[in-house]
Amino acid sequence: MLLGFRPSLRLLSPRLQLLQSRCVQSEHPATGGVCFSLRNMDQVLDLHPEDFDVTVEPGVTRKALNSYLRDTGLWFPVDPGADASLCGMAATSASGTNAVRYGTMRENVLNLEVVLADGTVLHTAGRGRRPRKTAAGYNLTNLLVGSEGTLGIITKATLRLYGIPETMVSAVCSFPSVQAAVDSTVQILQAGVPIARIEFLDDVMMDACNRFSSLSYAVSPTLFLEFHGSERSLEEQVLTAEDITQSNGGSDFQWARDAGSRERLWKARHDAWYAALALRPGCKAYATDVCVPLSRLPQIIVETKQDLMENRLTGPIAGHVGDGNFHCLMVVEPSDPEELHRVHLFTERLARRALALDGTCTGEHGVGLGKRALLCEEVGPEAVKVMQRIKDSLDPKNLMNPGKILQ
Repeated sequence: MLLGFRPSLRLLSPRLQLLQSRCVQSEHPATGGVCFSLRNMDQVLDLHPEDFDVTVEPGVTRKALNSYLRDTGLWFPVDPGADASLCGMAATSASGTNAVRYGTMRENVLNLEVVLADGTVLHTAGRGRRPRKTAAGYNLTNLLVGSEGTLGIITKATLRLYGIPETMVSAVCSFPSVQAAVDSTVQILQAGVPIARIEFLDDVMMDACNRFSSLSYAVSPTLFLEFHGSERSLEEQVLTAEDITQSNGGSDFQWARDAGSRERLWKARHDAWYAALALRPGCKAYATDVCVPLSRLPQIIVETKQDLMENRLTGPIAGHVGDGNFHCLMVVEPSDPEELHRVHLFTERLARRALALDGTCTGEHGVGLGKRALLCEEVGPEAVKVMQRIKDSLDPKNLMNPGKILQ
């Protein structure tokens, strides 16, 4: 979290003084300022298992919370892959592999405590309030979720929890084409199967994962699936999903039923970044993402793969196919300016391709600095002006993460 000034403690609210006293200051950015690390604010403050909610400080990570909840029969399912801090996940509107079933952070944050630029402490749904739904006033909680630190510092988050499923099973299924894999996904969702995870990996990514994680799956477009529920409900879910995938030319399911094999399977999926890097030792990786309506996913993936080949770029594809969201993990030689330029042009073409298909320039990674112009193309100048007025109202001196999201 970057603030574009150097505050003295006497200028800060008591909550922000506590924040500064418990944080670790990082080196200053090139533009000057103060960088706050909130990792020492790591307490689980209030757990209400009977209400399925919990309040945490910003240093609490996803895995730490689920470890804390282990004996309650509850869990927090939003899983971006990394063991990210929960308030950071709220600030970036994180999601991940479970979003098709459990939603993103936007659907799972009930309330936030936020320190604004002038030191005001804001409770976005009211102090201590944690209703499952509300129709009271403007939705300030979701204004702050995904704001990327530009409107305030999140110092508490109240989160929705879920019961741990009785049974979980995972499976892998390969397909003859991208179209067949995506058609299967759409039909599984249309059939009402409450799939917990359904992840797409293209042939290049499958080859990389096989090599990096010592797997032996087919090098072809592939779905990783996971089902949650009771033993009886899983039988029905699996039978329906298998019928659909096989009608689209999919292979027989390769199962991961016990916890250990499931963890190895999803670790291989979450290690896709490192697997992609291993394709070109000594190079660096740059990730970009877009999101389109499900029916447009085959078209954009096929066009993107063609673009990568024509421009001699290495960019394995992995995606949260149930949401229409996918990532290109660009592997690039950082000392080659010509290749870096080709990657930059490719990422802009990819984003505009998604916009042309009624999608968004980013489904997960956010706008930051790199997609500010694309944001304007996506939402239009009037919407950007409204965002700027909100920013000016809450942060008139442009102290909070200056330059992010808005130019």
